[in-house]
Amino acid sequence: MQEQQIGPLKCRIVGNPKVAKLTAVFCHGYGAPGTDLVQLAPEILGLDERLDGQVAFVFPEAPLSLAELGMPGGRAWWEINMMRLQQLLQTRQIEKLVMAEPPGLKEARELFQKFLEALQSEYDLTMDRLILGGFSQGAMLTTDFFLRTSDQPAGLCLYSGTTICLEDWQKLAQKKTKLPILQSHGTQDPILPYEAAVLLKDLLNENGQEVEFLPFQGPHTIPYEALERTVKMLVELLVHK
Repeated sequence: MQEQQIGPLKCRIVGNPKVAKLTAVFCHGYGAPGTDLVQLAPEILGLDERLDGQVAFVFPEAPLSLAELGMPGGRAWWEINMMRLQQLLQTRQIEKLVMAEPPGLKEARELFQKFLEALQSEYDLTMDRLILGGFSQGAMLTTDFFLRTSDQPAGLCLYSGTTICLEDWQKLAQKKTKLPILQSHGTQDPILPYEAAVLLKDLLNENGQEVEFLPFQGPHTIPYEALERTVKMLVELLVHK
């Protein structure tokens, strides 16, 4: 693994994106350090030798520090009002969660786009060689970016993400062409409700996508089954590269 500044974001890189046929860009969740998802790379690569040398991984670190909120090392793509989130969850106001556009999302998306442009320039990559995704807030960011960009990535891996900006996403999804999408979510997730994840799956499927949806009995996490499905997606994508 190497650390590198790519455009506006500090990154951890596993493998060589310049020679790999595919590069997975995975964004961590709210409150996690920039290294949080790095261990996914050896775990995924270790599941199928056909990926060795063919898939690289880039893990960008979110721009906002949460040290002042008592989370030293914790980062965020945008700030979250945790008290309001807990109140909405406790009162089951799912509609308010999925309809809202989080303050700071636009800025995070624009920063992510600048990072991707720098990544493509640095390693001579085209968007169709990139798999985008992440965990929790990172999955929300990459979903939002995918729906709003005119470029088409090779695929999406959404681990414990959710629906936000519902009305905008519904309109934007109508304009997208189909690509492989893997989505996993725990049925006992106490942070991002399972129902909102199902809503995202349905929203995408109703607009021409074919989401491989993996529900699992568990909390807010990435299960082993999701890594297995990720490997399956990567192997299938490599066949066409």
